[in-house]
Amino acid sequence: MGEWGVIAALTGRMPAGPLTSVGIGDDAAVIGAPSGSVVAAVDLLLEGRHFRRDWSSAYDIGVKAAARSLADIAAMGAVNTALLVALAVPGDLAAGWPLELADGLAAEAARAGAGIVGGDTARADSVLLSVTALGDLAGRRPVLRSGARPGDLIAVAGPLGRSAAGLALLSAGAAGQPASEALAGLIAAHRRPSPPYEAGPEAAALGATAMIDVSDGLLADLGHIADASAVTLDIGSSSLVTAGPLSEAAAFLGRENSNSKKSASYRTVPGSPLADIPLEWALTGGEDHSLVATFPASTQLPSRWRVIGQVRAAAGVGVGVTVDGAPHAGPGGWQHFR
Repeated sequence: MGEWGVIAALTGRMPAGPLTSVGIGDDAAVIGAPSGSVVAAVDLLLEGRHFRRDWSSAYDIGVKAAARSLADIAAMGAVNTALLVALAVPGDLAAGWPLELADGLAAEAARAGAGIVGGDTARADSVLLSVTALGDLAGRRPVLRSGARPGDLIAVAGPLGRSAAGLALLSAGAAGQPASEALAGLIAAHRRPSPPYEAGPEAAALGATAMIDVSDGLLADLGHIADASAVTLDIGSSSLVTAGPLSEAAAFLGRENSNSKKSASYRTVPGSPLADIPLEWALTGGEDHSLVATFPASTQLPSRWRVIGQVRAAAGVGVGVTVDGAPHAGPGGWQHFR
């Protein structure tokens, strides 16, 4: 197809969105900002680090790439408006692959209410995606990480640990025919995260004092709020949903490990008991891109938000995140340079 053919084909698959007055085809796009401010976020995806083409379709990867940046906009309490996509691929890649990728990007952008307004293409030895999301605050103040106060509730909208469990299943070779519908659902959750975008502006309207999306792990991401707000965030383990699919996945992987006598590489904390794995996924698993926020204690939360803990003054254990009142053993989530 060549570069110009690829660009032309991609353009036809990616609508610009309602706030775009100049879209793909000029040196830059022009997008309206009704509130007078623009919220911006960017995420980078590398083949072999953030996705594998033998595990995920191009459509899956497009959905995931869009969701990562769109969730960051929602976590500021803003409404998504537009995406910019930079794509580098090998020159011998099948022509249908970037087109299917574009369909995934466009579908997830549309689910968030955003358009795709431009980007760039290049040749590389492996697939690389950079997605920039733009949003609008609609007259609200941004919800920062620094506003949590002692006495606030901690609540989450969306699942926890499902993507991590799906990754563990894929790593164990369960990509082809998962043993049950529940396990297939976990694999799908890893391939195509589904952030609750509407929950971000909703939280802002409810008076959320701090908010973040769960990209690296609940404990790791809440740690950013704890540091910025100079508080302790205590999570109640009993409030986390670890039964059902997560427990089924842990049991399945335990049987597979026992039958094959392989090392249990899916264990978040090496050597941890099998029964603890679902809780570890919920606490430290990333890429669900659910939203977690703090609210004044008197807030009446809609059903999509479930309370999982409380903000406390930084005393005793100091600033940070605790589980059932105590520090959590092991890493709190993913860190690229650990």
